[in-house]
Amino acid sequence: MAKTYTLYALAALLEIAGCFAVWGWLRLEKPVWWLAPGVISLVLFAWLLALVESEAAGRTYAAYGGIYILASILWLMAVEGRVPDRWDVAGAGLCLIGSAVILFGPRGA
Repeated sequence: MAKTYTLYALAALLEIAGCFAVWGWLRLEKPVWWLAPGVISLVLFAWLLALVESEAAGRTYAAYGGIYILASILWLMAVEGRVPDRWDVAGAGLCLIGSAVILFGPRGA
């Protein structure tokens, strides 16, 4: 379980960083070279998700979604300097509950 959450956390950081590189270039008028580390970051993100122990890629990605949302709210605070409101926090909490159900729910034979 710790390995899964570690992979998800690292993947989320890489995905958000890669997407933010594109955001920075497109919306914040950063130089085009911002795209190079962004692409590398996104490739590493996909590689990390493939390392998660699971019998189904779709289930892995669905469970990861909640972790990504939490990481995005943390990014909002740490990088963008904005305070999440109660709806951000409530939404992230709901998504984490959904992720846990998907990831750890009992599977029938």
